[in-house]
Amino acid sequence: MDRLPPTARLIGIGGYFAFCIIAGILGSVLLADWLGISRALLGTIGMFVGLIAAFWGGYVLLMETLGPHKPQGRKDG
Repeated sequence: MDRLPPTARLIGIGGYFAFCIIAGILGSVLLADWLGISRALLGTIGMFVGLIAAFWGGYVLLMETLGPHKPQGRKDG
């Protein structure tokens, strides 16, 4: 991922956010159907789990993108 420009990385982070939230909701609704539990209850829980995963992973990806740049291939000393 180091070879991508920062704008492409930020677009990837947005896609990651969307994927986490949608996967959390969709997975919990499918699980609710399989277990016979209320879709609304488990869907809400899945949404919050997806949001937590999105913000945590997005923070890590953002810090990698915007953090201090270390030149590669150069060894001092």
